[in-house]
Parts: sequence; C-alpha cells; structure tokens
Amino acid sequence: MIKKLLKRNSSFSTSAGVLICALVLTGCGKDQPAVSPAQTPIAAVAVPKPVQKAVSSVSRLTTPPANQFDFSNKKDPFKPFVVVKVESKRPSDSIKNEQHDSLPIHSFDVSQFKLIGIVTGVRENKAMVTDPGGKGYVLKAGMTIGKNNGKIILINSSGVDVVEQFKDESGKTRKETIKLTLPRKQ
Repeated sequence: MIKKLLKRNSSFSTSAGVLICALVLTGCGKDQPAVSPAQTPIAAVAVPKPVQKAVSSVSRLTTPPANQFDFSNKKDPFKPFVVVKVESKRPSDSIKNEQHDSLPIHSFDVSQFKLIGIVTGVRENKAMVTDPGGKGYVLKAGMTIGKNNGKIILINSSGVDVVEQFKDESGKTRKETIKLTLPRKQ
C-alpha cells in the first residue's frame, strides 16, 4: 500500500511541478514584449550634457554692517539695581568690613548665639551654633563671629572660646573672652 501511495505522490508532485513552471513562464511573458535573437536593440547615441557655467558666489556676497545691533541705550542685566558707595580711610579696612558686615553671622552679639553641638575630629574640632532667628552655622577655629568680629580661638569638648577686641571709652584696645557652652541636660 505504501508503494502505491508513493507512486501516486511522485506522479502528483511531478505533474504539480510542471504545472507551476508553466504558469510562471506564461505569467512573465505578458508584460515584456518578446525579443527575437535576430532583432537586437539599437544602442542609443550618447548626447553630451550641457555644462553649466561656473559662477562664483563670492562676488554676489555683500559684507554685512559691522554692528547690526545697538545696545548702547539698553540696560545691563548683570548690574545691581542699587549701588552702595562706601567711603573708608584705608582700602584694607573697607574690604574686611564689607566681607564681615555682609554675613548674617556678624549681625548679632556673640552672647546671643546658642551652642548646640561640638564635633571633635582628628584634624580640627567644629561647633554648631544657632542665631536668635534659629539659623544654624558651623564654626571652625580662626573664624569670626558677632558684631565686634570676635575671633574663635578654641573649640573643645567643653565649649567655644571667642575673643573680641574693642575700644573702651578712654580709647584703649581691650580684649574680652566669651565662652559659649553646651546647654545642660535636664
């Protein structure tokens, strides 16, 4: 029985293959005209294309005006609105005062600051204080603090030592040491 099926399948597959080839060949020939080997197409004569005349674009360019925009009557956006002129006796004093007076840490007395923490480190100790408004500052030895530019001379586990220099009524320069300590636990 298997042999009969194979014979039928083989004859069926060959007849199907012949039929497909016939369809493919007839379908391809309809769109293209048949060319016989005796007739060869005539080669087209090559006509040279006209060459365009070279024109330089440099001659057509005109130089733009040197300054197209005039900003002389416009406001500079980087200048401050208010200019404050400060007169001082010595230039070095005015630079120090401007730097210290512009910082908020220099707008309160030293005694108004509250020491809230001390961090002891290998290299240097640091302390954190808050001003009466509640803003916090990190302090290191050598920084200045307060209205009288008190210098922080020592930060240790017991507190922060600040030295203020000021002139008394007689004109003598005096030094006062103020110690900020941590609040006691209750």
